[in-house]
Amino acid sequence: MTRVIAARHIRIGAALLGTAVAAAAHAQTAPAGGPPGPSPARQAVDARRAAFVLIGGNFRPLGAILKGAPADAADVEKKATRLAFLASLLDENFPDVSNLGQPDTKAKADLWANRADFDQKLKGFQTDLAALVKVSADKGAPDAIKAALVTVGQDCKGCHEKYREQ
Repeated sequence: MTRVIAARHIRIGAALLGTAVAAAAHAQTAPAGGPPGPSPARQAVDARRAAFVLIGGNFRPLGAILKGAPADAADVEKKATRLAFLASLLDENFPDVSNLGQPDTKAKADLWANRADFDQKLKGFQTDLAALVKVSADKGAPDAIKAALVTVGQDCKGCHEKYREQ
């Protein structure tokens, strides 16, 4: 049942990401004089929201391992690899312009006021995901995988508490 729900979240996230990409493509190819496409700020917010839906859909089953759910090594490696890829997309989805006038973003203004700290937290998240990918690819001991999962979860929590509206 959990896999069905996770798969549903991934499909929804993929659809959102696809919509954001299609909107961006349309905005770049819209005929001159036609209706304007989404602004760069709107595109950034849509892309990062889609990425975060996919990140949540892939991390949730891994987080369940910390609560005692069985761990399938191949599945952990697959999801960790996806997470690392999705996290790499975030670098370009927080441009300064996306802080202005976007009513449905959950990013706090503190993110832009403390940009260096946010960027450092994002890099730490990406680095810790790379470590999770490595330990899962090496078929590391369950304790090593759990330790890497805890670290990634702490990265999420630390950034959300400081830079995300609840």
